[in-house]
This record gives sequence, structure tokens and C-alpha cells, in this order.
Amino acid sequence: MPKQKIRIRLKSYDHRILDQAAVQIAEALEATGAVISGPIPLPTHIQRFSVIRSTFIDKDSQEAFEIRTHKRLIDIVETTSKTIDSLTKLNMPTGVNIDIKL
Repeated sequence: MPKQKIRIRLKSYDHRILDQAAVQIAEALEATGAVISGPIPLPTHIQRFSVIRSTFIDKDSQEAFEIRTHKRLIDIVETTSKTIDSLTKLNMPTGVNIDIKL
């Protein structure tokens, strides 16, 4: 039977919460005996928006906003029978999006 590789991608707007979630996942996986690589920081996606401050008097004045999406990647190279069970039982902080691919 070929080895099953599991890839976990984490996304969040706050990098501190994202790092806490990545460490929590890594500790839980290592406790089950799985071999992992990561967490690997991926490039931050930045969306920038410019909005006109006032429609009548100050049309030339604009306000700039940005949304930063931070990402982390964790690969599980060797799994055990307890690995998937421990992933489902984890309580993640709010604001962290988790994508798991088998």
C-alpha cells in the first residue's frame, strides 16, 4: 500500500493566531507519531483598495485600505492510525481556515 500524504493549508488574517494554530496542529500530530514537515510560511496575499473620501468637495483625496491573508503549509509525510482522529478532535481558534487534502 502506498504511503498516504496529507497536506494541511491554513489561512488567516491575523498571523499570531495562525502561528498558534500551526504549532497546536504540529504538536498534536507529533504526539501521535506522525512525521511532518512544516509549518512552512507561504507568501502573504495583499489586497489593496482605494476609496474616495468625499464625493463632492474632496474628489482628489482618497483613503487606502488593505487586507493581508497569511498562509501556512503543513505536510504529513508518514501517518499513523491515530493521526486523522487527532486532527478531527482539535479545537482551532476562530478566524483560521483549514483545508485538508489527502
